[in-house]
Amino acid sequence: MSIVDNRKARHEYFIEDRFEAGLVLEGWEVKAIRAGHVQLQESYIIVRDSEIFVIGMHISALPTASTHIRPDATRTRKLLLRAEEIRKLIGKVEQRGYTLVPLNLHYKKGRIKMDFGLGRGKKLHDKRDSSKDKDWKREQERLLKHDTRKRD
Repeated sequence: MSIVDNRKARHEYFIEDRFEAGLVLEGWEVKAIRAGHVQLQESYIIVRDSEIFVIGMHISALPTASTHIRPDATRTRKLLLRAEEIRKLIGKVEQRGYTLVPLNLHYKKGRIKMDFGLGRGKKLHDKRDSSKDKDWKREQERLLKHDTRKRD
């Protein structure tokens, strides 16, 4: 079950490979995510000291958060992956120039997981081509729908 999607990621990048990772979260963050107070739009993933972190993921604190903590909405959060997956990602990011892009947050067996992709940035002409393709598919669907109505 998806919590939030990063639709901008598919517009900005060619996603070549997908991965799933757990997140290190605090209690108030889990409650806020379950309430839907999370955004992935401006977030990105970096590799630091053989560990993977997500930066810029905004989790708005609930007004009922406890008073003895000071919630930081955009703190750096660690992603949990196996060591061989981390080594594979480090090799691709550093040698081949790929980018790690957060795609969505979802539940899996009651836990919050993040899907992220290994992506290569699109150029402006690539974005235009994909928007033309999307418009043409929409037009085809409209024409087929309209055409089947006339025959009945």
